[in-house]
Amino acid sequence: MSAEARTPAAPPPGASMKTRKIVHIDMDAFYASVEQRDNPDLRGKPVAVGHGRARGVVAAASYEARSFGVHSALPSVTALRKCPELVFTPPRFEVYRAVSLQIREIFARHTPLIEPLSLDEAYLDLTDYLRDGETATQVAEKIRAAIFAETGLTASAGVSYNKFLAKMASDQRKPNGLFVITPKQGPGFVAALPVKKFHGVGPATADKMKRLGIETGADLRACAPEFLTQHFGKAGAFYWAIARGEDLRPVKPNRERKSIGAENTFLQDIFAPEAMREKIAPIVAKVFAACERLKMFGRTVTVKVKYADFQQVTRAHTESAPVASARDLSRRSRDLLDPLFPSDKGVRLLGVTVSGFDEPGHGTDQLGFSFQDEAHGAGRETDAE
Repeated sequence: MSAEARTPAAPPPGASMKTRKIVHIDMDAFYASVEQRDNPDLRGKPVAVGHGRARGVVAAASYEARSFGVHSALPSVTALRKCPELVFTPPRFEVYRAVSLQIREIFARHTPLIEPLSLDEAYLDLTDYLRDGETATQVAEKIRAAIFAETGLTASAGVSYNKFLAKMASDQRKPNGLFVITPKQGPGFVAALPVKKFHGVGPATADKMKRLGIETGADLRACAPEFLTQHFGKAGAFYWAIARGEDLRPVKPNRERKSIGAENTFLQDIFAPEAMREKIAPIVAKVFAACERLKMFGRTVTVKVKYADFQQVTRAHTESAPVASARDLSRRSRDLLDPLFPSDKGVRLLGVTVSGFDEPGHGTDQLGFSFQDEAHGAGRETDAE
């Protein structure tokens, strides 16, 4: 159990708290849905993102595949045994990250309090960012509609007064649905829920709870806090709280950032040095714009080149002072890029990253919502996430 999960569940006596408006957005079968979106031949078919070879593993499965019992982390051989018509497609994480950025920008139209959990899900705190007469449920519906209109993908949403219940709510109407749990409904909803379905209760903990006679939220609620602490340590306080529908963990958008980078995958491989310089210019501009927005200027510049055969090289240089202008960043990026050419191999991706900040700023450090520009990703990655 993380330190975050151990946050005290109840405010001090006499304290008052505004009822929070928390939304959890979860993309539906995200990787597989992106593949079906981009390849019409895959639509309506059972699809697994991953590799079908003997030692392969399913990274994600479409809902058609899930109906056969195929799920993530399942060995490919087992998946094919369950569903002989399963279609495997290699993962394209560059594309998934690009779509994540699109979704992140939609979230940001409604609140700055966004906590990404992975490439395909995030918490949003709308408490202080609702317009007059607007409800969190209405905003959640707007976000789902915008995601579909702008990405062609569906998302499910959960709306509640805390993170735990918002997360649980988003699972209730999947796929492409919305579910709301109000403060009045919270305790009853939890009481009827099997503890093995609780977010934050893994299989081993669920088995241990079962041995102790705890199988539902109601069973968990009947336990004394001392009993839960005895058997589950500090996590016992968290379980005691969520059994009552209580969870004061904040939506935390700020995480220390180690670097700011952008990269682009091209529709066609490029060869000429002049074309490289042309293609790297907008990447540099995007990176420096992010540096200015975050007021973070680093000393180290790194250029990444991925060739058509997926071989990847990086070159870096550390300045004596932070790179403080777009012109300097452009100059240093070109200086790092030029010695790599001419080359007989075409280039499918270029990237630029700034790091080595004198005074680290803060910003989301989640992979799925980094400053990436990969909307042109046409190739297929063969490496694992």
